[in-house]
Amino acid sequence: MPTFTALTNLPGEAPAQTLAAALERLGPLGVGVFEIEDGSGRWEVGGYFDAPPDPVALALLAAAHGAAGFAVSELPETDWVAKVRRELSPIEAGRFFVHGSHDAEKVPAGRIALLIEAAMAFGTGHHGTTLGCLRALDRLADGPAPGAVADIGCGTAVLAMAAARVWPGARVVASDIDPVAVEVAEANLAVNGLSGRVDCVVAPGFDDPRLGGPFDLILANILMGPLLDLAPAVAAHLAPGGRAVLSGLLTGQADKVTAAYAAAGLLAEAREDLGEWAVLLLRRPR
Repeated sequence: MPTFTALTNLPGEAPAQTLAAALERLGPLGVGVFEIEDGSGRWEVGGYFDAPPDPVALALLAAAHGAAGFAVSELPETDWVAKVRRELSPIEAGRFFVHGSHDAEKVPAGRIALLIEAAMAFGTGHHGTTLGCLRALDRLADGPAPGAVADIGCGTAVLAMAAARVWPGARVVASDIDPVAVEVAEANLAVNGLSGRVDCVVAPGFDDPRLGGPFDLILANILMGPLLDLAPAVAAHLAPGGRAVLSGLLTGQADKVTAAYAAAGLLAEAREDLGEWAVLLLRRPR
């Protein structure tokens, strides 16, 4: 079945969400709203349709909401999961080895294997931010073991699983605002033999009793906007001496996020840049 996309952009999250709600009335298969991570403050709104959308209706929506004109495209019929499985090679991040089932025989001896299949949730280890967070976890694994770990915006839960594997005695909670991501996370836990080791929660930020803390380690691989909003909450939920690993950031955004967390009381301890992406390690003073 062919799929058609209709994409536009406009300034501000609230106007973008309003436009997305209006776009829903055209009967799409789904609607997405994403911040364009170029510092422009613009947001992309997209709809997915099983037939060409009405160009007049789209033009009226764009004009009414101050958005750019919708660009409509027909997507080729592609089995994306099969394509990703063919093209994604295993990822090595220190002691961690992230792979799909088709590469299970390639796991080197002595590595912590994490099986992540191609799926709808973000976080296979190939993106620079996920890789950087795994590398940060690998370095932290040589120090004292945390008693409690939170993975905020967990996606596939690859970071939560890495924490559960390297610190078997830790309490680990993984949360995401997207119920589909949490379902994927639970499925990944099952195939990795970690069911019951990580508590999966559908929640924005720390908005669930199971995320009450305090946590010795908080992982948040999301985007700059949510990270800035979460700065006071991350600081409040960290135990004294606890650490936070933050990513989802372009290198040009790292200083702004570091400053926001410094204002919340956290100290910058380390930073790693992987291409255009940055990973921050912060610490709450004792």
